[in-house]
Amino acid sequence: MTHIIGQHDCKADSKGRVLLPISLKNQLLPVLKNGFIIKRSVFQQCLELYPREEFDVLMKKVMKKSKINRKYDAFVRNFVAGMKEVSIDGDSGRLQIPKNLVEFAGIEKEVVLNAVFDKIEIWDKDKYEKVLAEGEKDYADLAEEIFDDDE
Repeated sequence: MTHIIGQHDCKADSKGRVLLPISLKNQLLPVLKNGFIIKRSVFQQCLELYPREEFDVLMKKVMKKSKINRKYDAFVRNFVAGMKEVSIDGDSGRLQIPKNLVEFAGIEKEVVLNAVFDKIEIWDKDKYEKVLAEGEKDYADLAEEIFDDDE
């Protein structure tokens, strides 16, 4: 399992190309050759970039659910909407974000790459800062709720 850490400020050009910082690229070196999956987030107006192996683990969980179910169909339809296989150029560290996903996330120029253990969230910087500010007031409550049953 890959554990990716760090928050990285970057810029996207008009074609949706983002140059990854060296520190992030170095963390991704072990999985660079296998490619990545980029998709819309289920919960936020951002993108998620998964190393291929991590995405395969996630897909196994999704595929275990009953497929004879309208809610499953609706979820999967949205889950895979706009999903693409992408690569990161090993020499330059450049990622090309597909245009439809740039539009979904509202990415303009300033981008935040927020590593969340097994994936990287890709945010328009203004949207990311707004979500963080809104979440600050709930952070302590969320922590208590999520870790309440830990021993």
